Amino acid sequence: MDKLPTYSESSPVDLPLLARWRLKHRMAPMALMLCFISVASLLLSLSQLALQGKQSVQLPLHAEQVLQRCNMLHAKPGPPSNFHQRTESDRFVKGTHATLIRNASIWTGDQEITQGDILLDKGIIKFVGHARPGMFNGFKELVTLDAGGSWVTPGIVDLHSHLGVDSAPALSGADDTNSWKGPVLPWLRSLDGLNTHDDAYKLSISGGVTTANVLPGSANAIGGQAFVIKLRPTAERSPSSMLLEPPYTLNGTHVDPTLPPRWRQMKHACGENPSRVYGNTRMDTFWAFRQAYDTARQIKEQQDAYCTRALAGEWKDLDEFPDNLQWEALVDVLRGRVKIHTHCYEAVDLDDFVRLTNEFQFPIAAFHHAHETYLVPGTLKQAYGHTPAAALFATNARYKREAYRGSEFAPRILAENGIDVVMKSDHPVLNSRFLLYEAQQAYMYGLPANLALAAVTSTPARIMGQDHRIGFVREGYDADLVVWDSHPLALGTTPQQVWIDGIPQLSQPAVASKPTSFQQAPRTPNFDLEAAAAIKYEGLPPLIPKKAKELVVFANISSMFVPDGMGGVMSLANVGEGSVVTLWKGVVQCWGAAAVCASEFTSEDAEWIDLEGGSIAPGLISYGSPLGLEEIQGESSTHDGTVFDPLTGSIPSILAGSELIKASDGLQFAGRDTLLAYRAGVTAGVTAPSSVGLISGLSTAFSTGAAHRLEDGAVIQDVVALHVQIGHSNQGPSVSTQIAALRNMLLGDKSSTAFAELAKGAIPLVVQVQNADIIASLIELKKEIRTRTGTDIQLTVAGADEAHLLAKELGEAGVGVILAPSRPFPNDWESKRILPGPPLTNETAITTLLAHGVTVGIGIVEQWSARNTRFDVAWAALESFDRISKEQALALASVNLEKLLGVKPSGGLSDMVATRGGTILDSEAKVIGIISPRRGIVDLI
Repeated sequence: MDKLPTYSESSPVDLPLLARWRLKHRMAPMALMLCFISVASLLLSLSQLALQGKQSVQLPLHAEQVLQRCNMLHAKPGPPSNFHQRTESDRFVKGTHATLIRNASIWTGDQEITQGDILLDKGIIKFVGHARPGMFNGFKELVTLDAGGSWVTPGIVDLHSHLGVDSAPALSGADDTNSWKGPVLPWLRSLDGLNTHDDAYKLSISGGVTTANVLPGSANAIGGQAFVIKLRPTAERSPSSMLLEPPYTLNGTHVDPTLPPRWRQMKHACGENPSRVYGNTRMDTFWAFRQAYDTARQIKEQQDAYCTRALAGEWKDLDEFPDNLQWEALVDVLRGRVKIHTHCYEAVDLDDFVRLTNEFQFPIAAFHHAHETYLVPGTLKQAYGHTPAAALFATNARYKREAYRGSEFAPRILAENGIDVVMKSDHPVLNSRFLLYEAQQAYMYGLPANLALAAVTSTPARIMGQDHRIGFVREGYDADLVVWDSHPLALGTTPQQVWIDGIPQLSQPAVASKPTSFQQAPRTPNFDLEAAAAIKYEGLPPLIPKKAKELVVFANISSMFVPDGMGGVMSLANVGEGSVVTLWKGVVQCWGAAAVCASEFTSEDAEWIDLEGGSIAPGLISYGSPLGLEEIQGESSTHDGTVFDPLTGSIPSILAGSELIKASDGLQFAGRDTLLAYRAGVTAGVTAPSSVGLISGLSTAFSTGAAHRLEDGAVIQDVVALHVQIGHSNQGPSVSTQIAALRNMLLGDKSSTAFAELAKGAIPLVVQVQNADIIASLIELKKEIRTRTGTDIQLTVAGADEAHLLAKELGEAGVGVILAPSRPFPNDWESKRILPGPPLTNETAITTLLAHGVTVGIGIVEQWSARNTRFDVAWAALESFDRISKEQALALASVNLEKLLGVKPSGGLSDMVATRGGTILDSEAKVIGIISPRRGIVDLI
C-alpha cells in the first residue's frame, strides 16, 4: 500500500482551535496505552519473582518483546480507537484535489438522504448532509460536481473475487488462482500471485467496484490467505500498494504492539472441488480439515502455556516462543483473528463445517456460493460464535450437482431468516463489472431494496471487517463513491463517475440518458408462491406450466410487438391501454379494443387473464450454450457429450464417410434450465453438438416448453445450420490449418449433404470465433468461395468479441454476427480487444455493428443464463444512447437470430410471450403466459 496508516493531527477546515488542542493532547495517551500494558507486564513478572522468594533468574534479552507478544495473543482485530479522528487517509495521494458533490440522492449504506452534499478531501469523506453557503470557501482548487439528483452510493465491495490471480486475458503465465500441492495450504497468500496487469481492473471499476477480497481458488480444502485490495492503479504499480489494511508485517508474524491487529482473510472449500482435484471423498476432505486444525490447536496450546509461564515470570528453562510460520495463520483462526470464507454448497457440507467450527471453536465469516443455505438456515445458526453470512449468485446455478438446487429466491429467504446476504461475483466466473446486476436480480426476486444494495456495499464490508472505513457514505470513511446514471437497482444502471480514495477513476465517461422512471427503484413482481414452492420442494419446485383453456382472452394490454414479415419486429398501432387479444388454441383471432373483439368470445367459455397494463411480444430464442443437450455441466452422465474431431484423426471407422452429427439426435427436454428459460419468455433454443475441435455438426431448433421430442412442435427445425469453431484455444492444429481444412471442405467435400447444402447457400455456416484477424480470414474465404463457385455462402460469426473492429467489412461482405455474451469480457487473448461500452466508450459492439448494416443477434455461453435473455436485450437498448428501439432490441433475440442461424420464419405460427405489469424488457414485468400456435396451446406460468 502507499504507506502505513497515518492519524494526522492536522486540523479539519472548520475545527476550532480549542478542539484541535484537545484532539492533539487526547491522542498521546491513547497511543501509549498498549505500550504501558506491555511494560506493566514486565514489571509484574519481576515483582512476582521477588515476592515469591524464588532464586534470581536472569531475564532473557528479549523478555520485553516476549511479554508484548504474549499480551497481544488475545487482542482482537479492529481499528484503533481513534481511527475516525483521522484527517487524512493512509491511502491519500498528494495532489488530489478536494471534491464537493452537490445535490445528490444519497444511499449511505443503510439509509437514504435526498438532495444532500458530500465533501471528499485527503482520501476520506469529510462531510455528508446539506452544506451551508460558503461552508467550503477555505478550500483551494475545490472541484465541484452538481449531481442533479443522481444517486450516489458507497463503492461496490466484492467479497469473493479472483481479480489479479485469475487474470484477463487468461494466460498460463498468470494463472495463480490455485496451488495443486496438497489439500491443506493455509500458508499460501493470494498477494504473492497478484497480477497488477489484469485487464479486468479497469472494467470492474467502470461497474462501480472499488474494493475486492482476492481469494485463492477452491481446489483445496484450505487454499490460503486472501487479501483485500482497492482496484485503482497506484504510483508504485505494486501489488502491496493496492492492499487495504494488510497485516502490519506482511513478511512475518509480528504486529505493532501499540495497535490492535488487523483482520486477516482465509479461503476454505468443501464439497466437489477439493474432492475432484485430489480424488478424495467428503470424508477425506473433512479429515484433512480436522488434522489441520488439530495441528493448529496444539501449537496454540503450546503458545498459551509458554505465555502463562512468561507472564508469571517463570523464565527458567523457558526457550524460544513456540512459533510456526507454516501454521501461524491457522493458529490465528483459532484466536478469532481471521475471517474465514468457505466455499460450500450443500446441506451435508454446511453441516460438516458447522460441526468443525464447534469442535475447534472458531467463527466463519461467510459461506460462499452456498446454494442450499436457504434450505437449512437453522444449521447456519448453530455455527460457533455467530451466524455466518451467505455470499450468493443471483441466478447462476445447476452447473454442478451441488449447485443443482440453487434458487433465485435464496437471498430473500435467508434475509427473512435473519441471515446476512452478500451478492458476489467469483470474478471472472461472473464479470465483477456487473456485480450490481446480481443485487438487482436479488431485489427483483424479493430481497428488500435496502438489503439488496447493502449486499454489495455495507454488508460485505462488515463481513470482511472493513466496515469502519468502507461500505458506507459517512464522515470519516474512505472516499470510495459512485455516482450512477439511474437508481442503482434499475436495470442497466451505469456509473457516471467512480472515486477511490477520493480520486476520480473515469476519464471522460460516456453517460447514456435513461428514462426518468429509472431514477426510482423499480416495482417488483410478486413471487411469494414461487419462493414458498422452492422451500416446499427442497429447491426443485415443479416447472411444468399449466395449460389454459382453448379460448383465451388477454385483457388490459398496453402494447403488442410482432414480427413484421420483413425480418424485423413492429409494434401494433391499434393495441393500446385497455386492449384485448383473443386466442383459439394459441392462434390470435383478434386484437384491439374489447368491443372490436367481442364477437370472438363469450364470458362462459373463455379464460380471461388480466395483464394489468402488460404486453405481448415475440418469443425469444437462446443460442450459444448447450441448452437442451446438457443438464448439469459438471456431470457427464447428464450430457449428450462431445463429437469426434476429424482434424485429430479420432473418428471411429464406423463413422467414417458418414453424415455430420445432428444435435437433434441428442436433445433432452424438460431440463430445469430449459424450463426456467421458457418461464422467462425464451420459447426456443438453437443448439449445436458440443465440440472441442473444428467441426461441431448440425444444429437444431427446439421448443423449450416441450415435454419430449415426440410432442407436436417439440422440434421446430431438425437441421438449422452447420457449425465449426476456429481459434487458438481449441485442442488441435494451428489456426491456418483449421482454415485450410474448412476451405477444402467447402470447395471439395461432395460426400456430405450438409456441405452440399452449405455450398448452395441453403443453410448457413456458423463459425464460433473471437479474434478479429481470424474473422478477417473468414471474410476472405467467403469471397474466395464466391469467386471460385459463384455461390455466396451464408456466413455468421458467433462469439465475435472483436467483430466490432471489422464492422464495415462485415457489413460489406454480408456476414452476420451473434455476440455471445452480449456484454463482452476479455476472457482470453483472442478476445482482448473488446469494445466495453458505457461508461468507458460511447459505442458498444452492438451499436457499432448495426451502424454498418450488420445483422446482429445476441447469445449466451452457459445455459443457466438463458433465462436472463430478456434483460440482455433490454440492457443493449438502455446503453445505446437511444440508437436501439424496443423493436430492434426484441429482434436481437428473435427474428435476427432466425435469420443468422437459418431458422425458417414461422409466419403466424411464431411463439409469443405475455407479460403482466410491463413489457418483456421491463424488470417490473412478470412472464405469465406463453402463446404457442405451433403447438396449439397457451401455457400459463
